[in-house]
Amino acid sequence: MTKIALVTGAGSGIGRATAQLLADRGFGVITTYHRNPADHVSLPLDVADTSTFPAFAAGVRSALQEHWQRDTLDYLVNNAGIGGPSPFQTTTDEAYERYHRTLLKGPFFLTQALLPLLNPQGAIVNVGSSSTRPGVTTPGYAAYAAMKGGMDMLTRYLAKELAPIRVNAVSPGPTRTNLGDGGFEKYPEFIPPIVAETTLDRLGESDDVGKAIAALLSDDLKWITGEVIEVSGGYKL
Repeated sequence: MTKIALVTGAGSGIGRATAQLLADRGFGVITTYHRNPADHVSLPLDVADTSTFPAFAAGVRSALQEHWQRDTLDYLVNNAGIGGPSPFQTTTDEAYERYHRTLLKGPFFLTQALLPLLNPQGAIVNVGSSSTRPGVTTPGYAAYAAMKGGMDMLTRYLAKELAPIRVNAVSPGPTRTNLGDGGFEKYPEFIPPIVAETTLDRLGESDDVGKAIAALLSDDLKWITGEVIEVSGGYKL
């Protein structure tokens, strides 16, 4: 039977790479987008708006039945997010809430809404950030890293509460994506200093993280749950 995965935020970057890797490996794939439609079976979703989740879950159920004659998903990848700095001294209540709704509250309640559709033998992968790790404390990312730290902790608790569903997270380091409004394309001078602090001597690519996510969903790593795995090429090791 075809395994089916839902990947949020698959219009670009890590989400798009993950969805394509899974499709190439024979998975059925449902993707979500906010601005940029993706290939595969693609549904609109604003992960920051929890009021839309019941209708979204109904749409996922309809897509499962229409395309695969199934009522369940096997895998969920909580990838959709936002980035960019917000200095602590000037972070507004509105900016804080935007990070919270998108990076923590949204994935929390989206997972809850989709839980009735998840195969009990399936898996969830949350996309975190290496900004939560000791030694990776970049000024301006207090709000962002706080939410990603919350996602790390949520991962461990979901692994306990949702078992036998496996729940893990990946923590990408600096990765060439459109997150942060395409910062690496706009400011290429930022790349050499980052590469200089990366043990494997290059900037991360979306495929690097997508392959790690695909591996965590596979049966090869089915004895791993509750873990937060850094995927950074040894950034600031």
